[in-house]
Amino acid sequence: MLSHPSPADRPLSTAGLIGVLGVVYGDIGTSPLYALRESLAHFADDGVERWEVLGLLSLIFWSLILTVTIKYVLFILRADNKGEGGILALMALAQRHAHSDRGRWLLALIGITGAALFFGDGIITPAISVLSAVEGLKVISPAFETSVIPIALGILLALFLVQWKGTSSMGLVFGPICAVWFGVLGLLGLIEVVQQPGVLVALSPHYAIAFCIHYKLAAFIAFGAVVLAVTGAEALYADMGHFGRKPIRVAWIGFVLPALALNYFGQGALILSTPDAIENPFFLLAPEWFRLPLVILATAATVIASQAMISGAYSIARQCVQLGFLPRLQVVHTSETEQGQIYMPQVNTMLLIGVVILVLEFKNSSALAAAYGLAVTGTFLCTSCLAILVFRRAFRWPWLAVIGVFGPLWMLDAAFFISTALKIPQGGYVPLLLGLVLFFLMLTWKQGRELLFARFRQDSLPLKSFIARLPQSRTVRVPGIAVFMTGQADFVPGALLHNLKHNKVLHERVLFVTVVNDDIPRVGTAARREVTELAPGIHRVILRYGFQESPNIPKELESLQEFGIPFEAMQASYFLGRETVVAAAVPKMSRWRQWIFTTLSRNSLSATEFFRIPSDRVVELGVRVAI
Repeated sequence: MLSHPSPADRPLSTAGLIGVLGVVYGDIGTSPLYALRESLAHFADDGVERWEVLGLLSLIFWSLILTVTIKYVLFILRADNKGEGGILALMALAQRHAHSDRGRWLLALIGITGAALFFGDGIITPAISVLSAVEGLKVISPAFETSVIPIALGILLALFLVQWKGTSSMGLVFGPICAVWFGVLGLLGLIEVVQQPGVLVALSPHYAIAFCIHYKLAAFIAFGAVVLAVTGAEALYADMGHFGRKPIRVAWIGFVLPALALNYFGQGALILSTPDAIENPFFLLAPEWFRLPLVILATAATVIASQAMISGAYSIARQCVQLGFLPRLQVVHTSETEQGQIYMPQVNTMLLIGVVILVLEFKNSSALAAAYGLAVTGTFLCTSCLAILVFRRAFRWPWLAVIGVFGPLWMLDAAFFISTALKIPQGGYVPLLLGLVLFFLMLTWKQGRELLFARFRQDSLPLKSFIARLPQSRTVRVPGIAVFMTGQADFVPGALLHNLKHNKVLHERVLFVTVVNDDIPRVGTAARREVTELAPGIHRVILRYGFQESPNIPKELESLQEFGIPFEAMQASYFLGRETVVAAAVPKMSRWRQWIFTTLSRNSLSATEFFRIPSDRVVELGVRVAI
């Protein structure tokens, strides 16, 4: 249990609750469009019997209770990293309590795996959500059959092409639309449940257990579809930093869970009374006059769900960059007041390409459902593994309590993962392939940077030695300010040595600036800057940023005047080293991975743009590094 107040403990407000509905629950809120339909599809060849419908309803309901309510809402939300949540925040928290470098590296691998699978989820979610909503047109009239894909692609293209404008304006209407959406979900289900109250017997776990006992190993097939009902559960944890724990918990228990449960039971009741409704029980649950408005509302809800995943992908990508798992990427801040509202053009383009390929390849939401679950369940497993360590070491839970709580939850996650792995030939290979590619890219970049820094330390001159020799040298000091960006605070930057070698001068004021990325979301202004005077006119400046922040070097250097260091932006020149990686005589990385690392490095955003340095004040000096 947490022993101190956390930034995640925020007061409850109406605005916070509405915001939670629009951002946190957008993904899981669209699951009724396809979850029960896909669960029943595996057993519908010769018709479904009453006990099968009740068994699957019970499985869905208890999955929502165990995975979402107990695992995430009750326990995982406690594990915040300075108020932030998500797989990478949890990884950073777990690494802080690892006992060895090997343990920290193993935890990093789990975090990388979870992040890679999250990106796969981020590509599949917009495709399956929008397709499932637009497919409601086929219920209205078969004439819309050929229009589904073009309409879905048009909506998705429009969604991705307006990302550069930011989400602030759209966010104003996200919450109210989702509040209406959940209200309609609950009302449609309640009307049918009132007519068929016998369906409520599926609230008993007996029906879920009986279903699994009857089908034995074949029940894993049902699990692979049932998990679609809990997709989006990770968003509860990932978005904790935006809203805090309390609004997320209150919104789930008081509104979202009852609305989802009522809708699923309403669909089940409809199928029991009208077996033909199994074709699309969600839209057939509505009266005929309301189906077209329901398609429009569902489309709006799926766009919101897609937006939440896209924004989440931006956030995770920035965290990967700050934690050293990805090369520098362009980050555009779309709001002057909200730091979390960002747009990443490269990530947006890759997501759009992936979504369009998926829609054209799979053509309908049923085919995509097979691909959906593997990414989600893989992230579930990674979160559970990290949570076990955090609750044991950070929160000092006894092993008996940790195993008693997370043992059964881990086994449920493993059952979901195995069930979705069975669908690899039908489409499950998509997130697996995406995850493997991203995993190796991130692992290669992380290891390549570590080898690069080790080589720098081996070949560079210690800063103390350079400062000690400086008074005896005849180096000419010239007016101006020289800012040398270096990743190794204790060594002389290569750019300085090159400048001395070729120009034989040193500026009157020299700043060695090192950016350190801490394993916390945000660094307070008091801890941002660390300044040390090394010699007259020469200072070392260490700037600390959290994984939710974007560096702005000129802005930070201007604030050095409070340390008594005059800094005039128009007199400053920034010296950067641009590394060219070449193979060493005895390479420490295989040739193909060196090629990947070099390609990533070449396409990385320049330090000038990433650190927001004025391009007309930058001097770049090339350095060849053998690894």
